[in-house]
Amino acid sequence: MHFPALPPSRRALLLMLGAGALTACGGGRLSTGPAVTSTDYRPVDNPAFDAWLAGFRGRAAAAGISAATLDSALGRAGFLPDVIERDRNQAEVDRSLQDYLALTVDDARVTTGREMLRRHAGVLAEIEARFGVEKQVVVAIWGVESRFGARMGDIPVISALATLAFDGRRGQFFEQQLVAALRILQNGDITVDRMTGSWAGAMGHTQFIPTSYEAYAVDFRGDGRRDIWSEDPTDGLASTGSYLANAGWQRGRPWGLEVSLPSGFNAGQAGRGRNRSVSEWTAQGVRLAGGGTIPDHGPASVILPSGTTGPAFVIFRNFGAIARYNNSEKYVIAVGHLSDRIAGGGPLRGSFPPDAQGLTLADRQELQRRLTAAGFDAGTPDGVVGSGTRDAIRAYEAAMGLPVTGEATLAILQRLRG
Repeated sequence: MHFPALPPSRRALLLMLGAGALTACGGGRLSTGPAVTSTDYRPVDNPAFDAWLAGFRGRAAAAGISAATLDSALGRAGFLPDVIERDRNQAEVDRSLQDYLALTVDDARVTTGREMLRRHAGVLAEIEARFGVEKQVVVAIWGVESRFGARMGDIPVISALATLAFDGRRGQFFEQQLVAALRILQNGDITVDRMTGSWAGAMGHTQFIPTSYEAYAVDFRGDGRRDIWSEDPTDGLASTGSYLANAGWQRGRPWGLEVSLPSGFNAGQAGRGRNRSVSEWTAQGVRLAGGGTIPDHGPASVILPSGTTGPAFVIFRNFGAIARYNNSEKYVIAVGHLSDRIAGGGPLRGSFPPDAQGLTLADRQELQRRLTAAGFDAGTPDGVVGSGTRDAIRAYEAAMGLPVTGEATLAILQRLRG
């Protein structure tokens, strides 16, 4: 079946912005800092913004937005310079797949995901029955996007979108999102005060941007509102099921499977879209990572996100359905793997190669533990070298009279070992 092109989700939005997000974008970036709240985003006077807003009001009215909605929404809109700062100077760094999974499919998120699967079993079963999307997949997207509703963002969406539209770097796109947000308000799904989200206008439990909301959000209980912001996640989860169904999700089929490759496998065959039949891959000696023959779920590609020495996967059509939510390969693997773990599956079997400094995940975790024990707080020893770890290394290097680099290296680890 052919599905029309989907409007971009929050992740696709961030991809177009060149930004990272909790999860992912084309570069596999991930924000791991504390959640930003509205108290960090204070409006400031800006006469140029006020003039732009006055001009926009006319364009919005011509697009069918009522005077009452414009008065209510734009009357409270303010210029948020911190939104521009975030758009211009995003501190996210490229993450390896190993780091990405350490942050999105950690034990705590798996445990919480399984609890959410139990807690919301009834509504998830209804969503699966209506949209044909397995409950663990919906829960996995919820977990990656907002930590199961814990990080939906509380920035005023109208102010954030108006600020970005005024700024002009992607003015036409953000003005389109702003008009869509005003239509959502006009339709009565949410009030201005409750329409909150990320700095870039993504909203709710699974972070829909306004045009995606208009196209795919659902009023699952028929109460007249598509409330993806509510403490009750029903509409948010159902909307995710709706989105994936329209992206071509095939019920009962996996997104992908971890595989083992034969010695001498030609890596030039690997890559998304380089489909072959499962029988062809099997004939080459590609097997399930745990042993056994790959089940035939249609045309499949082999992907090697960490090169030939890291975990390998065979991927099917449902990989592409998740990719419509966010086209990052790492994001799709994270959602898919988290869904498998939530459903009872185990960790990946393949090992990851050392990083550019020659450190394994276990080495980096040891480095973090030893830094903290030495009085230089490196945060949670998750093995992911972020700003906190780099700051701890810099402080340690300075205290030891070493050149201050902030780099996690084997030499630093060996020195800490004494």
